Amino acid sequence: MGAIGDFSNTPIDVLISVVVGYLLGCIQVANLVARRRASVDLRDVGDRNPGFWNARETLGRMAAVPVFVGDVSKGFAAAGVGALLADDGVWGMAYIAGGAAMVGHAFPLFSRFVGGRSILAFVGTVLIATPIATLLSVGLLLVVFVGTRSFAWASRVGMIALPFVQIAVEGPFRTAATGVLMTFIGLRFAMAAMDDRRSAAEVSL
Repeated sequence: MGAIGDFSNTPIDVLISVVVGYLLGCIQVANLVARRRASVDLRDVGDRNPGFWNARETLGRMAAVPVFVGDVSKGFAAAGVGALLADDGVWGMAYIAGGAAMVGHAFPLFSRFVGGRSILAFVGTVLIATPIATLLSVGLLLVVFVGTRSFAWASRVGMIALPFVQIAVEGPFRTAATGVLMTFIGLRFAMAAMDDRRSAAEVSL
């Protein structure tokens, strides 16, 4: 099982992974669905996050299903490209490509660099990068959902559990890579909170 020091792919492989991952991430599935269903821009309604949760609140549960599938698929496809390009024993390429998809989702080139928080792109990425730990965490998510009937709480539990499950299954190196991607999501939430405070301050003036 390759560690960070075993990375041996060429710069071209890395560049392809980054470019393909980023461009896949730039596909704004939520806004494509929103414009088709209701002719709205999710960046202007609800919590102004062009992602699954805002689509669900704005368009309804069934309309948000393709958003869920599409956003997970972006990370899954990007990480899959990275994994296909990876040399034997190199695990980091899936993280690089999937991370690029998360950046593309958050800062899409063709949408004024205003995107979502990359949670579902992250889920798609780790399904490729660390499938065993991810599936175990999804199993825990389902258990919590059955017990609470709250997908919001279940998803939080599953997300928090992932690095603990992964370090037990795969050790510290891959867990650290997962932690980097989770930190990016945390930064996106912090940026959203700052934008909300700035908007509230402007309204109060």
